[in-house]
Amino acid sequence: MNLNTDNDHADLREAVRSLCEEFPGSYWQSLEPDGYPTEFVDTLTRNGWLSVLIPQEFGGGGATLTEASIVLEEISASGGNPAACHAQMYVMGTLLRHGSPEQKAQYLPKIAKGELRLQAFGVTEPDAGSETTKIRTRAERVDAGWKINGQKIWTSRAEHSDLMVLLARTTPLSDVDKPSAGMSVFLFDMRNLPGLTIKPIKTMMNHNTTEVFFEDVIIPADSLIGEEGKGFKYILDGMNAERILISAECIGDGRFFLERAVAYANAREVFGSSIGKNQGVQFPLAAAYMQLRAADLVRFDAAARYDRHEECGALANQAKYLAAEASWATANAAIDTFGGFGFAREYDIERKFRETRLYKTAPINNNLVLAHVANHVLGLPKSY
Repeated sequence: MNLNTDNDHADLREAVRSLCEEFPGSYWQSLEPDGYPTEFVDTLTRNGWLSVLIPQEFGGGGATLTEASIVLEEISASGGNPAACHAQMYVMGTLLRHGSPEQKAQYLPKIAKGELRLQAFGVTEPDAGSETTKIRTRAERVDAGWKINGQKIWTSRAEHSDLMVLLARTTPLSDVDKPSAGMSVFLFDMRNLPGLTIKPIKTMMNHNTTEVFFEDVIIPADSLIGEEGKGFKYILDGMNAERILISAECIGDGRFFLERAVAYANAREVFGSSIGKNQGVQFPLAAAYMQLRAADLVRFDAAARYDRHEECGALANQAKYLAAEASWATANAAIDTFGGFGFAREYDIERKFRETRLYKTAPINNNLVLAHVANHVLGLPKSY
């Protein structure tokens, strides 16, 4: 189902969908509840889709965030779960925009070739979710480099990543003038690091998420990205990219639900006629379609501004909010259309229903987006 908001990337869409046909619903069903789609990720890597944002000089595709978002959208629309690999795209923004020439030369060619995986984004902590400035994980200078102590949570795919981008405090919160100061970003090889422990967290959807513990973990001195103490500013680029890419995934989820629900509504007959004839079935699907189309326009606007290096934080959050609400509306309309069969594993509706519900809560809660827009866009008093 084409939403008709993007007419310039037909070949890109077709290429990704063609690859995804090799991984039907039965493949994703076989991975439940917490298996990792190694074969799928390896195939994406081998075909260059996970390195699209890496500049061509380092062996990548040199694509825009707009194009990267289309890759993830098509994976979702095909019935796949791009959460297995999306971090390698949005984490890339911090390295690409703020990493040193030496760091780029060291890591990007190997990531492009698939020799290294960059999936782990260590930001959230048990007592610092969306309130990022309250993080307590500490990085201290030592003779061997940096010593890390603390804990991160909801660090998805840490078990399947070679590298981690980590946000840590290099100056205690009590010693800075403003909460966003004194944080720094690090990029390092997390394999076989003494003192680093990863524990899986079981969730209602297959997201391969974990908590990561640091106990006197030593990383090299050259792991620091950019200037010490300016990490919060650097990490925002990754967060803006994350929100835009997640919005594209939600658009793809919505397309999946609509395609399946419309086909089922046309084919399913009750009391002698197609259930798609009934306005009780039609109207929720039509409303969801319009929500998706509107969200898609904001998604492309936000992505274009990101690609032009323009301020896009508020718009990236709006895109994520609108797309998450639209995909959830579409998911519910699909469940209602399928009736009992919507809860059967073989139709994949219940699986995608669980997957898309996450995005009303993460990577930022939709209520916080409303608060952000009210305060920073409309100029209303801060509510938190």
